[in-house]
Amino acid sequence: MMKTDVISTCGTSGMTFPGFSSPALQSIARLVATTVLLSAGLAACGGAGGATASDAGSLADYPAAATGTPPGASARATAAAAALGRGVNFGNMLESPREGDWGLTVEQRFIDLLDGGTFASVRLPVRWSNHASADAAAVIDPVFFSRVDSVVDRLLDKGVHVLLDMHHYRQLDGDALDANERSVDPAVVEVRFLAMWRQIAARYKNRSDRLILEPYNEPHGSLTGRWNDLMARAVGVIRRDNPQRLIVIGPTSWNSAADLSKLVLPNDANLILTVHNYEPFSFTHQGASWVTPPLPVGQDCCAADQLSKMAWGLDVAKAYGVKVGYPVFVGEFGAFSAADSAARQRYSRAMRDLIEARGMSWLYWELASGFGVYDPSGAGAFRADLKDALYGQ
Repeated sequence: MMKTDVISTCGTSGMTFPGFSSPALQSIARLVATTVLLSAGLAACGGAGGATASDAGSLADYPAAATGTPPGASARATAAAAALGRGVNFGNMLESPREGDWGLTVEQRFIDLLDGGTFASVRLPVRWSNHASADAAAVIDPVFFSRVDSVVDRLLDKGVHVLLDMHHYRQLDGDALDANERSVDPAVVEVRFLAMWRQIAARYKNRSDRLILEPYNEPHGSLTGRWNDLMARAVGVIRRDNPQRLIVIGPTSWNSAADLSKLVLPNDANLILTVHNYEPFSFTHQGASWVTPPLPVGQDCCAADQLSKMAWGLDVAKAYGVKVGYPVFVGEFGAFSAADSAARQRYSRAMRDLIEARGMSWLYWELASGFGVYDPSGAGAFRADLKDALYGQ
């Protein structure tokens, strides 16, 4: 069983770190954490994001951003949404319960793939919740924070836009926990979400404007009725340290375009909206082990009825964006590798063309795992036909 993070005193002397099981590794982790804190000038209580266990607080400590009269997007938000272009998600890396649990870590060779100009943007999913103390303060492990720093900075150094999100906080959605994921007291689940964003926002307040923050991936389940309130509070806490940084907002039902009309948007011009589109689901998720009941393999693409399903959500998203005056992009789409390779290529080119015909940017799910456009085995290589379908002429 993984230990729970505990902050008993200032600094790192009382901390335990998830993923470091032996006493020797715990000692090393604490030494690294202390070095990080000292080098940042933050060795006093508070850690890298300024949070301590005494900052427990409640939702009242995180007032919501005002809503009711959203002004529409700023010119900067509109330009950035267009600049996302054709991007990719670095999936199954930092959003696994512990980096490496799902077969991938963020390797420099993955980051160096950005040198070829294939990708205009990268979305970096991160499971912050499993690397923070279990109390309401949700103090983020400084070793993990430093790891994310390194990835973010190397991505930004490549000149691309980087979308940094919060991914797979399972208890927030009411989902079952993954293997190696710790549970917390249900009473602190929501306030932890905001406490983590307070730290993340403070941590990255001086990064390039090309760093964009996304409060949460695919809200659903028990979060559905709470999303507008928590989203507005997250925008409010981000704005404390980042008054002009771009923020990505997505709807409920796993970022479904059908739920865009349920959003209550903050009165904020520096917002960009997102949807995810995995239609036709029976094709894109055939053979996926996490889908219950499993979908049969052998499904083809792309017949007229399938193309209609693919286009419907895009049309809804485009119309909603025009109505409210904010740009919308597709943050995820893709087909699992159990589908026939040629069919995946047809699907990928068709979805790409449908999105771009509506003037929207997109980020493919994902780089190098079950949906991956890149094969990480051995020396590694792009899956040329899939890459061409997505990023070719």
